[in-house]
Amino acid sequence: MDHTHFRFAAPLLLALMLAVGCATSHRAPAAKPYEPTWESLAKVNEAPDWFRDAKFGIYFHWGVYSVPAFGNEWYPRNMYNVKSREYRHHVETWGDPNAFGYPDFVPMFQAERFDAEAWAELFERAGARFAGPVAEHHDGWAMWDSDKTPWNVVNKGPRRDITGELEKAIRKRGMKFVTTFHHARNNLWQKPGRDGQLVWTGHYQFVKERFPALLEDRERAILYGYMPREEFLAMWLGKLAEVIDKYRPDLMWFDSWLDEIPEDLRQEYLAYYYNRAQEWNREVVVTRKQDDLPLSVSVQDIEKGRADRLTENFWLTDDTISMGSWCYTKDLRIKPTSVVLHSLIDTVSKNGALLLNISPMADGTIPQNQRDVLLEMGRWLKVNGEAIYGTRPWTIYGEGSTQGQAGHFGGVTDPKEGYRPEDIRFTTKGRTLYAISLGWAEDSLTIRSLKSGSDLFAGEIASVSLLGSKARIQWSRTPDGLVITMPKERPCDYAAAFKITPRR
Repeated sequence: MDHTHFRFAAPLLLALMLAVGCATSHRAPAAKPYEPTWESLAKVNEAPDWFRDAKFGIYFHWGVYSVPAFGNEWYPRNMYNVKSREYRHHVETWGDPNAFGYPDFVPMFQAERFDAEAWAELFERAGARFAGPVAEHHDGWAMWDSDKTPWNVVNKGPRRDITGELEKAIRKRGMKFVTTFHHARNNLWQKPGRDGQLVWTGHYQFVKERFPALLEDRERAILYGYMPREEFLAMWLGKLAEVIDKYRPDLMWFDSWLDEIPEDLRQEYLAYYYNRAQEWNREVVVTRKQDDLPLSVSVQDIEKGRADRLTENFWLTDDTISMGSWCYTKDLRIKPTSVVLHSLIDTVSKNGALLLNISPMADGTIPQNQRDVLLEMGRWLKVNGEAIYGTRPWTIYGEGSTQGQAGHFGGVTDPKEGYRPEDIRFTTKGRTLYAISLGWAEDSLTIRSLKSGSDLFAGEIASVSLLGSKARIQWSRTPDGLVITMPKERPCDYAAAFKITPRR
């Protein structure tokens, strides 16, 4: 059943989708301030204060792809690529994909040790202010109770509403709730190639090329995204509206490939979400990675990277706690706490926030080495959170010679040699300035941006204190900079946050 590409009217599709019961709640008609046009949608506050204040969130790549625990979260695609190591591993471990395909992992995803309350408590202790699941990755597996696809956690696998349990546990602890979506990629369809000829594309392209018999089963074809284009697009939008109505997320994060969704359909989605949020009396956030949503209606996300300067628009980076795969694999290496924490501090100083990915095991266990990093982050933030939460950027983001290398989408990765104490990052709260040293100077620390006569800080300094320390900090302002004598005892590891109060 080959499916061809054609156009359709998105408003008609949305009307049809809602008519067949997309919305799960009954409510009285209300004024809808947002129309599905960029001009109307631009009225939204794309980066509300709660998001600018929160700074740090946690999400997790966890799903059926966690069962094989090999390669990375693209195992569902790569296991069908006969030239890949995932294919060789799959044949050696599980057999030919014709006999044991990706859907056969679904019954093995039981999440038997998953405890939403324990996860939410860990996120809270880590200092996160927003958290939530990868609601659906490219693989077509929904982590919520869905009426739009049979491939979901209630109908199969764990047979429990993972997203619903998390939403309750996370909100109970005062955190905002996040859902992320990657399913624009999960459509096995034909589109014009560079030469104008139709080519098959999508996450499961290799299934079509090498294992077409797997697409003959209609239910399995849904998982592979093999359906008429208009059905897929209705499902794409329907899944989003379903999650909006069932779980009321505060932040909806999107991976790449939104440009494959027709523009008018993207507008329909945004209007639906922002109008629903208006009914809830909430300000919500939508993020994007590419230029597929205007920044007037969304927040830029930089994958595994950061801005290399202080930006005008507030932004987000999504990065992972590991040095490789986003999902759990048996050989996963975890970053030191210093790398993760310095990433957060550097991001905040440049007018951004960090969404940190963790990688639970298929049974719902969060490995201890990942837990340790989160808890160490939490201990630092408990002492120094005043310099992070609720802050705004200063005139410059920082000083120091250490800078990372260019990363994905123009971002900055962590420097291989690590940061040094003389690498300083600034934040502000009202008239108070915070200077965070990304290390611990042995004797004294000189902050050159605060030298006497500096145009950056023209007034006088009334006091300097070290967050978490009761020591009386000795300091002087010289033509070389603000010179701080370091106290004998460190209040915390990894970074030292100085509070600089101007004289009134």
